[in-house]
Amino acid sequence: MSKIEVSKEITNKLYSFETGEYAKQANGSVVARCGDTAVLVTAVCDDSAKEDLDFFPLTVNYVEKAFAAGKIPGGFYKREGKSSDYETLTSRLIDRALRPRFPEGFKNETQIIATVLALESENMADVIALNGASLALSISNIPFQGPIGAVRVALHEGVFILNPASSIVEEAVLNLLIAGTSEAIIMAEGEAKEADESQVIEALKIAQQHIAEIIELQKNLIERINPVKIEVEEPETDSKTLEDIKNKYLAEIDSAIFIKEKLPRKKALKNLRKTIQENYETDISGLFNEIVDQRIRNFILNEGKRIDGRTPTDIRDITCKIGLFNRIHGSALFTRGETQAFVTTTLGSGSDEQIVDSLTGEESKRFMLHYNFPPYSVGEVSFLRAPGRREIGHGHLAEKALSAVIPSEEDFPYTIRIVSEVLESNGSSSMATVCGGSLSLMDAGVPVKSPVAGIAMGLIAENDKFVILSDILGDEDHLGDMDFKVAGTEKGITAIQMDIKISEINFEIMEKALTQARDGRIHILSKMNSVISAPREELSPFAPRLFTVKINPDKIRDLIGPSGKHIKKIVDETGAKIDIEQDGYVKVFAVDAETLEKAKNMIESAVKDFNIGDVCKAKVVKILDFGAIVELRPGTTALLHISEIENRRIKQVTDVLNIGDEVEIKILSKERDGKMRVSRKILLKRD
Repeated sequence: MSKIEVSKEITNKLYSFETGEYAKQANGSVVARCGDTAVLVTAVCDDSAKEDLDFFPLTVNYVEKAFAAGKIPGGFYKREGKSSDYETLTSRLIDRALRPRFPEGFKNETQIIATVLALESENMADVIALNGASLALSISNIPFQGPIGAVRVALHEGVFILNPASSIVEEAVLNLLIAGTSEAIIMAEGEAKEADESQVIEALKIAQQHIAEIIELQKNLIERINPVKIEVEEPETDSKTLEDIKNKYLAEIDSAIFIKEKLPRKKALKNLRKTIQENYETDISGLFNEIVDQRIRNFILNEGKRIDGRTPTDIRDITCKIGLFNRIHGSALFTRGETQAFVTTTLGSGSDEQIVDSLTGEESKRFMLHYNFPPYSVGEVSFLRAPGRREIGHGHLAEKALSAVIPSEEDFPYTIRIVSEVLESNGSSSMATVCGGSLSLMDAGVPVKSPVAGIAMGLIAENDKFVILSDILGDEDHLGDMDFKVAGTEKGITAIQMDIKISEINFEIMEKALTQARDGRIHILSKMNSVISAPREELSPFAPRLFTVKINPDKIRDLIGPSGKHIKKIVDETGAKIDIEQDGYVKVFAVDAETLEKAKNMIESAVKDFNIGDVCKAKVVKILDFGAIVELRPGTTALLHISEIENRRIKQVTDVLNIGDEVEIKILSKERDGKMRVSRKILLKRD
């Protein structure tokens, strides 16, 4: 196939898609461009289906190559290695937008690889990669129900900007990446600085218009390829057996469904399925699960009744505890129903910041949130491994939710690390992490701007009828039509993540979901505020103490000393951590007030300007025939002439002084070259 290319200017930027020249052995391959940013996206699937799978085996890999930004990787091996968190998060984001668009019953193992070939800061690669993935699938024989389109929308200085530069994204009040079809939004994710719900709706509406333009451009290329898709047979349902199970066991199924606690309910349904299976020769697991899911949906839609007895708007019981362990700088235990997170805050110095090396350059992070999901949280046994995509994604969402209220480095120059250990899980442990993280920050005394809470919303929709669920359970997430997580303060939204599992959802539903989410968020905040509503006035006694001083940048070398001699001495003698900025700011971190004061005095002494008439202590470091060399501070010495040692005549210096003695002296004069003449006798009482 020869090269085919389409292009169009959208939102004042030139978009182009081409195929037929790169990676021609893939089922579908596309080079997607916007400006000078280019991403190669390939789609490949196996010829045969994976048998006995109850999920679609899709893998998405977003890969950044250093050459794309004209860089050579760091490290010993000088080549790309383990995926960065950003690559993992972008892979997950693309997966979430694409996965619902495959037909039920398609079980062929499928892989999408998006490789960044060139990158410029004006055009971010994640949106381009998602659009390229849609087109690569659409021109292949893979039965993808697309195309879909994606845009980023930022609210900056009161104006909505489509696909903004990264510099604008960092300053924006609202930053959303939105994917959808020509008719509806299917995925949204982003962060905000206490944005109003109406601003989020406006961003979604603006995105919808431009998504349609991007999809139209993709269709121009698809029509020229005219791909023949793999035929997928719809899964056959044994209607006779299905109805027989309903007729005989529906009452028992309903009884098991409405067991309030998760594990007893799960056990009861499992035992009931085994009992029913004994009466049938064919495997009835799929039919049984279908009946259970449909019964739960029917009860919610027609009776407004949920499996734990709540109404659609009810929030589960919430308990909050803080200050649980003395040695931890800040801690909280947040429990909502059967979801529980133990969240801690630890404070550190600038040397504890995380260094992130990306295509756009090296940067440091002073606020980090790490999320862990051990198997016991869901009553299971499995190997403990490094954090996977889910853990990284949930942690990143919670980190975004709290970032908006973290104080600036100028106001609170600590490095902050939050760790969430999920102890129990039955519905949105990421939002429990947001709540627990907010509590632990305030318990640690971090001067956050406002408390933050998070809530997960769900949707059950059939035909023209729909019900929005607040604070969804794990089962409701599994069988529902939407997973919508919203975090924020009392004032506004700080993070949002929305995944739609049905073909379309209108803005009426979105507006109602956001309004209901706000009501739930305010309720959760009230429960949190009853325990702690503002940061503690003092830090934990076990948190490091901090002192910041501004020195003349010309004095930095005096503080550091030759080969770091002076600064090493201060650190060795005090045990303090010292960070020196190029602009002259010196931050001192110590384990207690006494250590901090000692380090502070040594730093002030090291950079002090000595003036005529000053009285200070000095140490004798050298004896001469005509006097002694005394050290006022490391690297700064003066001559104490023999005639200025005593108020009487002495024959030799050692009659009064020896090396190592500390003496009090007064500065008599300073020469232009910095040399000083000092006196001891002027401070002595005459006989």
